[in-house]
Amino acid sequence: MYTQRIFTPVQVLMWTRRELVVLIALAAVPVVLYDVLDQHWMHLPWLPVALVGTAVAFILGFQNNAAYDRTWEARKIWGGIVNTSRAFGFAVNDFITNEFATDPADESELRAIKKRLILRHVGWMCALRYNLRSERPWEVLRRERTNVEWQERIHIHEHEHPLIDQLPPYLPDNEPHAVCGSANPAVQILANQSHDLRELHLRGLIDNFRHVEFQNILRGLVDEQGKSERIKNFPYPRQYATLNSTLLWIFLVLIPFGLVREFAEIRTDIDPSHGWVRDAFIWASVPFSAVVMWVFHTMERIGRTTENPFEGSVNDVPITTIARGIEIDLLQMIDSDPSEVPGPLPMHENTQT
Repeated sequence: MYTQRIFTPVQVLMWTRRELVVLIALAAVPVVLYDVLDQHWMHLPWLPVALVGTAVAFILGFQNNAAYDRTWEARKIWGGIVNTSRAFGFAVNDFITNEFATDPADESELRAIKKRLILRHVGWMCALRYNLRSERPWEVLRRERTNVEWQERIHIHEHEHPLIDQLPPYLPDNEPHAVCGSANPAVQILANQSHDLRELHLRGLIDNFRHVEFQNILRGLVDEQGKSERIKNFPYPRQYATLNSTLLWIFLVLIPFGLVREFAEIRTDIDPSHGWVRDAFIWASVPFSAVVMWVFHTMERIGRTTENPFEGSVNDVPITTIARGIEIDLLQMIDSDPSEVPGPLPMHENTQT
């Protein structure tokens, strides 16, 4: 089971603390104009503000639904990679034999062949992870300071180590530099895997039917990679993202000007004997405005940080952890020495990456 972090309310406030300070300052501006500078005309009727808020709520709902769909599809894709990888492990373990061989291999060579294919598959997952975790111009993870703070605490492996240093344990000596020099290392690794299976087929270590089954498995892996790359390379439509942000900030600016008059009218109903409470009541609109503004802004930010499920945020699909789980399963299938089987990845800040 692959779980992700569950934010507590305090952590959500810490994540949005910079924006919250800006929103509080923005909420105070109309009160200063209205109460301190006596500019009583500086207010707006609440009805048009509420109408704008309704439109913004619909747009944010659409964005968050689309972002959740992208994340859920990404999780299903990697669930497919888990299943197809296990099927590949079964096939490697049981289909490669001397039963139909024209050039039989001894037991040690068969074990070496199986291990080579399994490790190359792990190398494919590694290359795919690096491709999916590479930065795209529309991604927001490294643009906002609080996002970077969380990223530094959970240690995204693909952001800290180059791919060329990670592939040598999984690929034969001549392959790492060759695949890293290609436009898409993951595709090149699958091509090498297909070529290796063809050579085994020519030796008779894999018969015709089993070779077709191997190719079907590779085709399934190509499909899952293509689906992952589709999500990675096609963002949430930028026209919607720009419209969301523009309308949101228009609404956020209008909210304090709509609420300040409402609180001023309530103040007139307070008995004068309450003294400073009556005089200062209009300032209560600052926290109320800030709360409403924070709710809408946080909804928009959650959608914005969820729409790219592979960039490496704490709420992304934990593809590194999933890949490590697959690696453990596959190595144990071929009876690898326990010292060669890595352990599960540790969790950082109660988060799997």
